[in-house]
Order: sequence, then structure tokens, then C-alpha cells
Amino acid sequence: MNTRVFKIDKLPAIRRLPAYLHLLRGLSEQGIKFVSSSYFAEEMQIQSILVRKDLALTRISGTPRIGYSVGSLIQGIEEFLGWNENLKALLVGAGQIGSFILGNQNLINVGLKIVAAFDSDPKKIGVSVHGVAISDSARLEDVLRRDQIGIAILCVPAGEAQQVADMLVTAGIKGIWNFTATKLIIPEEVITQKEDLASGLAVLSAKLTKRHTSQHSW
Repeated sequence: MNTRVFKIDKLPAIRRLPAYLHLLRGLSEQGIKFVSSSYFAEEMQIQSILVRKDLALTRISGTPRIGYSVGSLIQGIEEFLGWNENLKALLVGAGQIGSFILGNQNLINVGLKIVAAFDSDPKKIGVSVHGVAISDSARLEDVLRRDQIGIAILCVPAGEAQQVADMLVTAGIKGIWNFTATKLIIPEEVITQKEDLASGLAVLSAKLTKRHTSQHSW
């Protein structure tokens, strides 16, 4: 095993694509057929030139004075992200974060289908959370070997994360969405994405502190 990090070009742009998709779906529901880059720029508080660079990832081109086709952009973003097909996933750790993910409608809307959830706490086993029954973690390997599931969502305590990740890798998982505080050591053929809630809080807190300081620096 090693700690190689899988890198992908245009990562900031990719992180913005779901926001474009959300806006596009809203326009589509209103029956709007075309949209300009300036609309996205205003809604997302970024420059129009950045919008055009972001949307170039989809290979969908806009028409001068008309804009982008809403339908084509929706399809282009979904295809680029692989969201035009259902993403089958399982979740390990049905605590507060795990339960929130199970009920997150935004993830359901982009095609994430959590087909199974697991926990080692006897009080949680057999309980249904947002329509997903929680199974004993001891059954995890059997389910992975039986069903074709590509993504594991990891929400276990930090001390258990590496052990569970090792078991997931052994059972054939191809991607791990890591919501724990642990930096996982995994083989290079397995893709992992770590979500650090503390980092997000640090950015928000620093912005608030900077604003407060600037307002009182006179």
C-alpha cells in the first residue's frame, strides 16, 4: 500500500460544476431554454470569463447573443461528472454524519444511490434511517462481494477508519468517500476523497475574523 494522491486537472472548476447544474435545473423547470455566462457569474459571484472556462470542460459551446443551451449544458455536466448514471454506494457508520448523508436530498438528486448502510452498534442494527436499513458491519464484506458497488462512504470513528478501509479494499471497493479525520493509506488503484469539516470551519471562521478586524481597524 502507499499514500499516492490521485490528482485531477481543473479541480476548482469541477467543484463548481454542481452549482451550475443546480441553477440549470432550476431554469429548466421554468421552461427557460438558453442562459448566458453573465447569469452564472452574477448568481455565483464569479467573473464571466471564469464561467466560460469552467463550462468549457463540458465541451458545450455557447452562441453569441443567445447563450448556452440549458438542456445541452445539463447533459454535458452530468456526462462529465458521470452523474448521468446512478452511482451505487454503501455507507459505513450510521452516526450523526452518516444519518445526515442518508437523508441528503441533494445527493439523491445527482444520482447517488446508497443501497446499504452498516454499523457495529447493536442499538443501530435493524433500524431504518431515511428508508435505508442499517445492517451489522460484520456482513459488509459479503454484501460487497455479492453486489456491484463502486463507492463506500466512510463515517466511522477515526480509530476504526483504517481497519474498515483495509477491509473495503480487500472486498474490491474502487472509491472511498472519507468523512473521518484519518488520512487513509490505500492502494493506488483505489480513489479516495477526504472531506475535512474542520478545514471548512477554519475557512469560515478566518473570514469572519478578517471581516470583524477590518470593520474595527479605523
